[in-house]
This record gives sequence, structure tokens and C-alpha cells, in this order.
Amino acid sequence: MKKDKTIDAMLVTQYLSGHASALTELVKRWHKLFCEKAFWLVKDADVAKDIAQESWKTIIDKIYKLKDPSSFGSWALRIVYTKALDYINSNNRTRDNLEHYKYEQDTLDIENETDEALKKALLKAINNLVEHQQTVIKLFYVEDYSLKEISAILNISVGTAKSRLFHAREKLKDTLKEKRNDY
Repeated sequence: MKKDKTIDAMLVTQYLSGHASALTELVKRWHKLFCEKAFWLVKDADVAKDIAQESWKTIIDKIYKLKDPSSFGSWALRIVYTKALDYINSNNRTRDNLEHYKYEQDTLDIENETDEALKKALLKAINNLVEHQQTVIKLFYVEDYSLKEISAILNISVGTAKSRLFHAREKLKDTLKEKRNDY
């Protein structure tokens, strides 16, 4: 539907001269087409109406910059298209950000599940150690005692405490390597 440029030029000139009713006429002539053009791009009727409304705000703010009032239609439609494309780009960025966030959350969930499985495997491996190795591991890593303190608590030499800790670590490494290969 092609609009009559002379009527648009007259209405723009009247509006710029202070006749507010001329804007009402412009809205009557163009609003439906603005909604249709926005819908054609965004494929959502409610969003298209919002875009048309936002376009009218911009048109009212910038109409005084329009050099040729007879070009109102093409000028105003360019504003509608720009607003619709801005919406699409913004929506794409939001969707991309949400997809990225979901990917990160999924990755964290997998890592947390793997960490939990690894912790369970580690506890099971510690519980499968011989008792004197379990004791040294728990005192060293859980209770945070030094080897010298462990030797005093268990009434063994520092060398024996080191040896038990070394052998416990080696068994844990082997067990966890096997478990890690299972993941």
C-alpha cells in the first residue's frame, strides 16, 4: 500500500507548526503498516507493536530533523526496520548468552559429578589401605600434623612415618589412576 506523499508532507509540516492533531493523523495513516513491517521481521505480534510504539517515540523526537517532509514514509520505515533489527540482534545476544551460561552450568554439573565420584573413590581407596597407612594419611592431610608430630603421636620414627605416608600415597595414586580411566 503506497501512501500519498503530499498528504504526509502536509501533515508533517502542520505538526512542526504546532498542530498536534496532525500527528494523530500520521499515526492513523502509518501505525498499522509499522506493526506489519516490524512483524515481518520479528515474527511476534506483541513485540512488533512495541517496536512500532518505540518507533513513534523516535519519530516524534527527531521529526524536526526531517529535511524533506514528503519523504516521511521511507524515513519512518527506516526507523521501524532499525528498531526491529536492534531487537533481533539484542535477542540473539541474549539467547547466545543464555546458551553460553547453560553450557557453563552443564560443564560445572559434570565437573561436580566427576569431583563427587572422585571424592568417593578417594575415600574408598583410603578405607582400603592398611590401618597404619590410613592413620598416617588422616593425621597428615586431615589433621594437618607434620611428620615429626605424627612420629611422636604414633610412637614411631620419622623415617617410618615418611615411609608409611609414601606407600599410602603410591597405593592411592594407583587406585585413582584406575578410577580416572573409568571416567
